[in-house]
Amino acid sequence: MRLALYTGLILAGGYTCLTPALAADPTGDWRVADGVANIRVAQCNGSMWGAVAWEKKPGGRDENNPDVSKKNRPTLGMVTLIDMKKKPGADQWEGQVYNAQDGQTYSATITPSGPDQLEIKGCVMGFLCGGETWTRVGPPIPLSTANAMAKGAPKQPTGAAPKAAATTAAAAPAPAPAAPKAAGAAKPGQKSATDPVGDICLLPEIAGFAH
Repeated sequence: MRLALYTGLILAGGYTCLTPALAADPTGDWRVADGVANIRVAQCNGSMWGAVAWEKKPGGRDENNPDVSKKNRPTLGMVTLIDMKKKPGADQWEGQVYNAQDGQTYSATITPSGPDQLEIKGCVMGFLCGGETWTRVGPPIPLSTANAMAKGAPKQPTGAAPKAAATTAAAAPAPAPAAPKAAGAAKPGQKSATDPVGDICLLPEIAGFAH
């Protein structure tokens, strides 16, 4: 059985081939085998996650979801790769994948195959297995800024007073004036008119996932 997944991102103009050093990085934007959508894969809280970031036919709904309350949710921004963990000693991640075409959740693996292909395989109950190969349409994605800040911020003991500044305000040099921002410019990972999904690590289903 062919595992057809419905997932996405806009093809970035000027995208060039990646070096072999990035061959094992599954993050980035991938065009699904039938070309109907792209899926954005990023590392969030130590796991790989994926979500629809672009659709060939806009306005899709998750109408095959067995949960009646989710049948009308937009497929754009929908989470498809779920909490995928890296297998020790292998360039492979395993977890779950949600297939909106049949409303089923599969046990799945993703495996980079060179710098511009990602193999995904899934099985239901250990059988009825299938897979396909996705094609890269966007470069690897750095660790989510939001998650990096949350994981790297030093914890201050309860009741401890904040440390005093090393210099007084009078002694501190005046800050340089900030460069004017371009009108309508979006920060990396931020939603915009051309990228309505942005940083998938900030999607509620991913950000609120309990490990």
